[in-house]
Amino acid sequence: MRHFLDLASAGADGIAAILNDALDAKAARKGWPKGRADAAAPLAGHTLACVFEKSSTRTRVSFDMAMRQLGGSALVLDAGTTQLGRGETVADTARVLSGYCDAIMVRTDDPAKLDEMARYASVPVINGLTDHSHPCQIVADLLTVIEAGKSLPGLKWAWLGDGNNVLHSIVEAGALLHFDVVAACPEGYDPAPAVIEAAGGRATITRDPIEAVQDADVVVTDTWVSMGQAHAEAKLAAMTPYQVSPALMAHAKPDAVFLHCLPAHRGEEVTADVIDGPQSLIWAEAENRLHAQKAILRWCFGQIG
Repeated sequence: MRHFLDLASAGADGIAAILNDALDAKAARKGWPKGRADAAAPLAGHTLACVFEKSSTRTRVSFDMAMRQLGGSALVLDAGTTQLGRGETVADTARVLSGYCDAIMVRTDDPAKLDEMARYASVPVINGLTDHSHPCQIVADLLTVIEAGKSLPGLKWAWLGDGNNVLHSIVEAGALLHFDVVAACPEGYDPAPAVIEAAGGRATITRDPIEAVQDADVVVTDTWVSMGQAHAEAKLAAMTPYQVSPALMAHAKPDAVFLHCLPAHRGEEVTADVIDGPQSLIWAEAENRLHAQKAILRWCFGQIG
């Protein structure tokens, strides 16, 4: 049994195997209806429990469709309509769901809840997002960059804005797969120091957005105010100098690509002409959540890597 709680759960070799499998499986489905199962139906008979304590579009739909394409099925559970919302412990929920389903995906706030689910579950547990990390998203991002013709080792990734969960997982990916991350964040919104320290010199922080983007291969941002965050006005004011605009993108390499995990607020963290422009790969990135998660699920069941 394998849990996918962060990218280090799989390690560099495991991530490489996941990416290769995603590329192959995606190519094999070209032109097929979305609801048709893969030829091998590698997870036929398997069921994934998807537990949501945070709202979702991409995570919800992509995991559901991932299981359908793998030949299995998914149960989508909202905390507010389950006993989790009435005080049942995560540990007890983990034990119960392990008796019904073959794997559990959790999208929650506190990473301690994810760890508790993994500790008490007897089936694989996948991190669909916590306030600390978002590894499934970054596997999709890596897949998108590879499809754009870029080899990951040696790349420069530029991050603009809040030092949040998505940045944490990008930094972790850089350390594992040997690319550099330069994050431009306003004072008071840095990523967790332990995440930067663990990157072993692959990640740096600057206050200068131009320094971050200069000669970058990949430019990434995210919404400035995440779900449930307070004090939005002060945060938005601090973030304004870090907006990704055509003028800022001009400092990146001419073939640089732009990524955003979505949902986006055009005119805040990124201008419309960047997110809808020729360097933007956001729609391929969003679709790749499906293909990445199929490979992650297969890795959890020991079918690859």
